[in-house]
Amino acid sequence: MNSPESAPLWPSEQQPGGVNQAGLPRLTPYLIDPPQAAGKPRAAVVVCPGGGYRARAAHEGEPVARWLNTLGLHAFVLDYRVATERPDDAPALHPLPLQDAQRALRTVRHGARDGRWTVDPARVGILGFSAGGHLAATLATHFDAGDPTSTDPVERESCRPDAAILCYAVISFLQYPHLGSARNLLGENPALDQRRALSNELCVTAETPPTFLWHTAEDPGVPVENSLLFAGALARHSVPFALHVFPKGRHGLGLAPADPTVHQWTDLCARWLADTSFVEAT
Repeated sequence: MNSPESAPLWPSEQQPGGVNQAGLPRLTPYLIDPPQAAGKPRAAVVVCPGGGYRARAAHEGEPVARWLNTLGLHAFVLDYRVATERPDDAPALHPLPLQDAQRALRTVRHGARDGRWTVDPARVGILGFSAGGHLAATLATHFDAGDPTSTDPVERESCRPDAAILCYAVISFLQYPHLGSARNLLGENPALDQRRALSNELCVTAETPPTFLWHTAEDPGVPVENSLLFAGALARHSVPFALHVFPKGRHGLGLAPADPTVHQWTDLCARWLADTSFVEAT
């Protein structure tokens, strides 16, 4: 397995918001095979750690990528921009994190087509925890097919994920909201139309990708109703999904290695990925 080497997500002259406004977003690949290795392309997942749009939790990044590798998946950890990486006088951060996530999906697909990575461009997913789960859900409901007229070949790629994995995700800024995430993403006292536009239970369509969700019923940070709202919207639009709610467990458990009950989510997710043909069944 290759040692990961992160790279800037954007050429400096193309980065939305400018390179000094909100940090330098990066993408770190965790690859099964050497980049130029011949062989059957594998599915890949972009990982978005949580942190309330104020930080990025380390235990929701590399360890998750390494777990995905054990399933036979390439993984890419996304350092999207967060509130602490902008000066105090900067405007509200949205849509910069979403643009970073869109660029990450396009980058992985383009790397598959140009031979840089042995990735199947038709099997590129998104996974996120907490606020990173909000970002993943936002991408799953706010995507495009790419700009065929762009001079940048990356921007010609679709940014629609082929699967979404949402882990104790922030979903709504209207019902059961996580106020810190809303504030860090939208600024103080965001307008109703802004909160509605990023309440992802309202943005699901029949084109939203198949989704795996898990949460704990007693989560004190992000109420479980967030996952229930998104699952309900998926059901109404006939989008395939799996939802698992564990009775106990704090917020921010990540892979939950110390909690045998909640840690089951990793096996359940692996089975779901196999059942949806995203990975090879073992």
